[in-house]
Amino acid sequence: MEGTLPVINDSENGLKRKLGLFPVTNIVIANMIGAGIFTTSGLLITDLKKPLIMIALWIVGGMIALAGALSYGEVGAVIPRAGGEYIFLSRLYKPIFGFLSGWVSFFGGFSAPIAASAIGFSEYLTRAFPWLLQPGLLDPSFEAVFFKKFFAILVIVLFTAIHARGIEVGAKVQNFLTILKVLLVVGLVILGFVVGKGSVAHFTQGGEFQFDFGGWKIIGLSLMWIMFAYSGWNAAAYIGSEIKNPVKILPKSLLLGTGIVTLLYLCMNGFYVYASRPEEMAGVISIAGLSVGNLFGGSYESALSVLISFALFSSLSAYIILGPRVYYAMAKDRYFFKFASEVHPKFGVPSKSILLQGIIASIMVLLGTFDQILTYMGFSLGIFPLLVVIGVFKLRREKKSVYRLPGFPYVPCFYLIAGIAILFLGFSERPVESSIAVLTVIAGIPVFVAFRKKYQIIDPKR
Repeated sequence: MEGTLPVINDSENGLKRKLGLFPVTNIVIANMIGAGIFTTSGLLITDLKKPLIMIALWIVGGMIALAGALSYGEVGAVIPRAGGEYIFLSRLYKPIFGFLSGWVSFFGGFSAPIAASAIGFSEYLTRAFPWLLQPGLLDPSFEAVFFKKFFAILVIVLFTAIHARGIEVGAKVQNFLTILKVLLVVGLVILGFVVGKGSVAHFTQGGEFQFDFGGWKIIGLSLMWIMFAYSGWNAAAYIGSEIKNPVKILPKSLLLGTGIVTLLYLCMNGFYVYASRPEEMAGVISIAGLSVGNLFGGSYESALSVLISFALFSSLSAYIILGPRVYYAMAKDRYFFKFASEVHPKFGVPSKSILLQGIIASIMVLLGTFDQILTYMGFSLGIFPLLVVIGVFKLRREKKSVYRLPGFPYVPCFYLIAGIAILFLGFSERPVESSIAVLTVIAGIPVFVAFRKKYQIIDPKR
């Protein structure tokens, strides 16, 4: 190993190190498996046309996520503090880079995915029980939209309240929901291939796909959406201050959680393709419901929709755990509102940060839809991890690394090349949503200057 091991305190600013490998890995898994895997494959096949190309891109996405997880493991072992990219970039470079990553996370990294997961829950719940949209209380033309948003906000409020009562209570809920979700995915795959009425011929069907520049733009956008489904591979880095022995546990949890999810995603996409012809899948957001209906009959769709709606609880819950730790870390450095750094005296969590995030996510539910925020999130989440991975080279050069990721320098180089290509191709295909993500970053610069001026901040020692 290079350098010396950092001194790890039992607590940091009131956040105690209570979490071992199992709950931390569960947080990674729960944060990854969410709305993405249950909604994007039908959208992907629309333009990709061939199932084998789609599955190949899911494999590539898994490889990118694994490369990122390995790289984050090395950085996180040196900087085992709450805050994820905010802390990493502030310590590796300058505070403005950390602030901008936290600023983007506030909107695109956590609040928006919470809103998307809540919307996904509401969609699946009302698919199973359509009468929930027509209780006869309001104008019929308004009821469906209102109650879909109402149920989405209700679940945000519920889990915000749960996690405001402490990390241990939240972690127990998280463990249960994660196990439930993994069992659901595994059960669907096994039953689908063993007793389902599908066909392996579907894997070789589909239309022609051209590998010209237009085709590569589609591939780039597809990978951007896929990486949204994989987002969360860096989840353990956001609670570094609450992990026991983070030098060992943090890298292991990132690698183990990402590896498990990659395998589950490949199996789930195989399940979708086995169940449906490519032309049936195209454009279908509730792809899991379609697959179950084809394999087992329409009567099973409602039951599955209920299970998926509850499965989405887990990813929503994980986002609510992780996001406030970023705002907490920013506020401790006086680069965010002061109240966000306050730790509840009884429950030991940044409860006001948790509440603020819940409010923003609820507003997003009111103002947007799932498809409007998917590309925005994908582009937003792809920017700052590139700078963190570059930090691996910086740590090696300065001889500060305490955990050596396998495959250096090829692993981080692969992540960097793939990440830059995805952003370029995705921007070329969807310039409007991508530009909004870029503008979000730019808008954070004057906010950073304002906080710096207000508190007369001098950069702390890094």
